[in-house]
Amino acid sequence: MAATRVYVARLAGLAVLGPDGESIGRIRDVVVAVRSDRQQPRVHGLVVELPTRRRIFVPILRVTAIEPGVVTLNTGTVSLRRFTQRPGEMLALAQIVDSVVRVEDPDLPDLAGVDVHVIDLGMEQTRSRDWLVTRVAVRGHRRLGRRRTVHVVDWIMVSGLTPNEIDRPGQDVTQLLEQFEGMRAADVAQQLRELPEKRRIEVAVALDDERLADVVQELPDDEQVELLSHLEVRRAADVLEAMDPDDAADLLGELPEGEAESLLALMDPQESEPVRRLLEHSPYSAGGLMTPKPIILTPATTVAEALARVRNPDLTPALASMVFVVRPPTATPTGRYLGSVHIQQLLREPPAHLVGGILDTDLSPLRPELPLAAVTRYFATYNLVCGPVVDEENHLLGAVSVDDVLDHLLPEDWRDQQETDERGGA
Repeated sequence: MAATRVYVARLAGLAVLGPDGESIGRIRDVVVAVRSDRQQPRVHGLVVELPTRRRIFVPILRVTAIEPGVVTLNTGTVSLRRFTQRPGEMLALAQIVDSVVRVEDPDLPDLAGVDVHVIDLGMEQTRSRDWLVTRVAVRGHRRLGRRRTVHVVDWIMVSGLTPNEIDRPGQDVTQLLEQFEGMRAADVAQQLRELPEKRRIEVAVALDDERLADVVQELPDDEQVELLSHLEVRRAADVLEAMDPDDAADLLGELPEGEAESLLALMDPQESEPVRRLLEHSPYSAGGLMTPKPIILTPATTVAEALARVRNPDLTPALASMVFVVRPPTATPTGRYLGSVHIQQLLREPPAHLVGGILDTDLSPLRPELPLAAVTRYFATYNLVCGPVVDEENHLLGAVSVDDVLDHLLPEDWRDQQETDERGGA
């Protein structure tokens, strides 16, 4: 049976189907028009994420039924334009939930003058088929030895939910962070880009250093710089430490020299040193593209040990495709570079064999000054996704992976370019 009263948080993630049962996407948020006079906001529509990860807007009048587990539309034809928030609109989950408010309900005297958090919004369909936000679920701060009680009150009984009040800094991000759990860093980055600046900064501040570093690496260069500028300097240095050295170097290369040096000075020397070395190279050369931390082994390493290193979940598939064998030391710049071993070769050898006996010594290494175009031809010529970078004295400096090459080959605005949809494009 179709519902006429639902809670927004329960809509998140529900499948959206066309009238013939065809899958369109999943709900990620609800768009509402919050008024300054505390009257019940009107629901404008849904933010629906397509299988391509693009988020589109579906007007609420296109919804014919909201049922447990699924929302059905009255048409399978929807606009595929990327959702853009309009003036006067707010996102229920991304902007309103987690707000700090006051409840002025005479039936709840214990809440008088007490700050509480919005944890959900109830929306209700009217006789004219419009939907209004009529109810607010709130929860107070935890008291010692007591569980926090959830109260559901009328919208008009709540103060603190005008557009100006919602836009004040310092809003909690608990619900947003819960949405991001288990998501890939690239998908979190895309969602951050679609949030208003205030919420984007609040989320960034709340993420731990490792998670934020992973997300920042997936943002365009200018947005990396902008986000970093809103962090405290010490925190910004911590995030740079947690980033891959090549990505940290790319980001610092976008900053004025004085700012970059200040951040480098705050970083742990062991983390800043490889970044400084990368900054010595042109960003569009093999030396500027490389990571100084590929899988580096000595000839006495067994195949079993090499495969154990390859299994590291923090490695990209490209970096895990090849190991590099050197004389000690194994930290870059290493001792004499001896050769490489492809993962396919490792999988074909007995575990007790040594990698020194199965080296590929025929593959020519890259030189750090080699330009991007030559690096691209190198990968195409040898059908590689990873390649060693060696200096004139035959020391391994690092490795270039194909994902680094693609980042520099694609247009700067490639994340903004609309994808071509199978049903005819946007």
